[in-house]
Amino acid sequence: MRLISPLKPGLAVGKLATLYFNRGWQRFVSASSGLKMSPVNLRVEPESKCLFDRPVTVKVDGLAPRQLVTLRATLTDEKGDIFSSSARYQSDGKGRLDLSASPALGGDYSGVQPMGFLWALKPQNPFRRLMKRDVTRPCKVHIEVRSGGEEVGKDNPGPLLASCAHERVFIGQGVRRVPVKEGRIRATLFLPPGKGPFPGLVDLGGTAGGLLEYRSSLLAGHGFAAMALAYFGFEDLPERMSEFHLEYFEEALRYLQALPQVREGGVGVLGISKGADLALSMASFLPGVSAVVSVAGCNANFMTPLQCGGSTLLPGLGMCLERVRVDEALGGVLDFSDCYEDPRDPSLQGCVVPIERASARFLFLVGEDDQNWPSTLYAMEAAQRLGAHGRAPPEVVIFPGAGHLLEPPYFPHCRASFHKLVGAPLLWGGQPQPHAAAQEQAWSRVLSFLKESLPGEAARSRL
Repeated sequence: MRLISPLKPGLAVGKLATLYFNRGWQRFVSASSGLKMSPVNLRVEPESKCLFDRPVTVKVDGLAPRQLVTLRATLTDEKGDIFSSSARYQSDGKGRLDLSASPALGGDYSGVQPMGFLWALKPQNPFRRLMKRDVTRPCKVHIEVRSGGEEVGKDNPGPLLASCAHERVFIGQGVRRVPVKEGRIRATLFLPPGKGPFPGLVDLGGTAGGLLEYRSSLLAGHGFAAMALAYFGFEDLPERMSEFHLEYFEEALRYLQALPQVREGGVGVLGISKGADLALSMASFLPGVSAVVSVAGCNANFMTPLQCGGSTLLPGLGMCLERVRVDEALGGVLDFSDCYEDPRDPSLQGCVVPIERASARFLFLVGEDDQNWPSTLYAMEAAQRLGAHGRAPPEVVIFPGAGHLLEPPYFPHCRASFHKLVGAPLLWGGQPQPHAAAQEQAWSRVLSFLKESLPGEAARSRL
């Protein structure tokens, strides 16, 4: 007689025994008239609704001791794209889980990751990026706990034990959203609670274009009068990056400085990617900028000539499209990292932003695994230029394992996404867990730097 073992290859006997016990115990208590299982309780603490950049922890109780479960999170964005994450957990001896202390055993993240359910969200359709354009509506995250761990996958979910809804909002309590359409300016101003005056800040996005408000709305929750400024691809502004005029940015800067809610003594400029070199140019050529935050930026004026008074102030640093690589392993993603002209080339010095002219303090934040362009090199070149002109050294923070898209905390890591200007998916770089950690650290440093560098006391939103 041949015996057939029920043991699955690679599955430890202890885990299998625990799995069988949990299943058997659940069937037993369900069938017994005199016994009832405690309901499984899933909740988000300290609150089920909070600002997007605030941490929370997910807790579960009512599970069987040492029960294997899967925690799943799902978010549907404004375009209807679905993002999801899942990880396996085991409850403690009292049938509880606390994501601030309980390690994930595998899945889309591992180890103790209280916010892993959010930053590990992946698009159901490839090359989608979670971008928040309508900040008046929260991101709604559906969280659920399902029985089973090792044997449960996204296509084979175990029985649902509990679920809850969690909302991540962008406009804090008392924060005012003010659309701005003054002269040529197309922007949105976010004012903190109270009368002010508050430290002022201009927020510039990158080559995605349009009007992106999510950073400014969150910064207002930390006490800054933050103005998200569009500069192409919005309403009657130029549709594409053909040429930019310094006068436009000067007009926006003067508008912000003149507001009674903005404290006198200088404002800040925060820019990401292309917006970062524009931030450097604003500080270098326009008075009244006290602090600049460059996120994954270039030290030269990239691509689009910067005009002033009818002539070219800074020509654009070009690129060689023949050097574009196609990453077949990622499904045909374009790799532009080796395409850009080198700003160290003596013949290209006219493109380099003369930041030694600025009176501002500088903070450069870069990901060491930036696959869009060599932002680490650009930051170090900027620091060297300041030093060569006898200026105080800037703060340069390099994050190992982080890519190009350094967003506010808990935005899902995006290694590659479709870029509408290129018409194809581009490689941004970064590894999920170190990139997520970098976003938390970078945001904390941005807030500290701006509070240290700008006049006025920042008042924090209560939400």
